[in-house]
Amino acid sequence: MTKLQVRAFLYQLGCFGILFILFRFLLGKYTHLEGAWISVTAFVVGTILAPKFQAAKTKDGEKLFMSWIFIKGIKEIG
Repeated sequence: MTKLQVRAFLYQLGCFGILFILFRFLLGKYTHLEGAWISVTAFVVGTILAPKFQAAKTKDGEKLFMSWIFIKGIKEIG
C-alpha cells in the first residue's frame, strides 16, 4: 500500500469511527432501541453518512479523492 492509500484508509476509518460513536450515543439516549440494535443501527447510519476516500493514480501522480453524499461530485483532497 502506498502512503496515500494508507492515508485514505485512516481518514475513512476516522470519519466512520466518529460518526459511529456519535450515533451510538444518540440512539442509546433518544430511542427505545435495546442491546445490539443500537450498535447495528449506528453502524448502518455511520456507513451511509461517512465520506468515502480513495487514492488514485492520475497523469500528474497519485492523488487523494473524496466523495460524500452531502457534496456534489468528487473532490480532490490536498
